Amino acid sequence: MAYVIAEPCIGVKDSSCVEVCPVDCIHPTPEEPEFETVDQLYIDPDECIDCDACVEACPVDAIFPEDQVPEEWTSFIQKNADYYKQQAA
Repeated sequence: MAYVIAEPCIGVKDSSCVEVCPVDCIHPTPEEPEFETVDQLYIDPDECIDCDACVEACPVDAIFPEDQVPEEWTSFIQKNADYYKQQAA
């Protein structure tokens, strides 16, 4: 089960989670060109190892285990996955 970044990240894009991720599965990073064009950061559900490091680092409490995403934000599960599908295309 992967972690998911939800609505509180929109407009904030604090990269503390990027810095602590041991498998580099949170993108775009501030160094990547698309960082300026997206409204939030995304966790790759296929690469996430469920280590919980990003949850502790997030200053706006935007990261949840996939099975614990608040009901009003469940669309973000697919939104995170779709970001990586677009990158692969």
